[in-house]
Amino acid sequence: MEYFIIALKAVVAISLLNVWLLQFNKATKWRGGNAQNMIEEFRVYGLPAWMCYAVGFFKVTLSLLLIASIWYPNLENIAAIGLALLLSGSISMHIRIKDPMFKSIPAAIFLAMCLIIAII
Repeated sequence: MEYFIIALKAVVAISLLNVWLLQFNKATKWRGGNAQNMIEEFRVYGLPAWMCYAVGFFKVTLSLLLIASIWYPNLENIAAIGLALLLSGSISMHIRIKDPMFKSIPAAIFLAMCLIIAII
């Protein structure tokens, strides 16, 4: 079971770091509305640009903490629960703007993975 949780941590953290560090200025099919980058996506949600940077800071930081929790287990719950809350917000934003449900799939999968990490 320990290796399964480590794998979940790695998948969640690397995926979120990819979104926020490598895909930040790129269009993807998962972006809210017709946004072409992360800043536009937050505008589609009716949120200011500074909120994008704040959420990004927390997602990157918590993702790094999730990786660190492989060696420092006391970081596990704060990282997993913090990310779960942020991912819940992502899903709610997609729902708020009436995006097709498929755009919420990555956030929903990572939310489920974070909850498994936090619970087990």
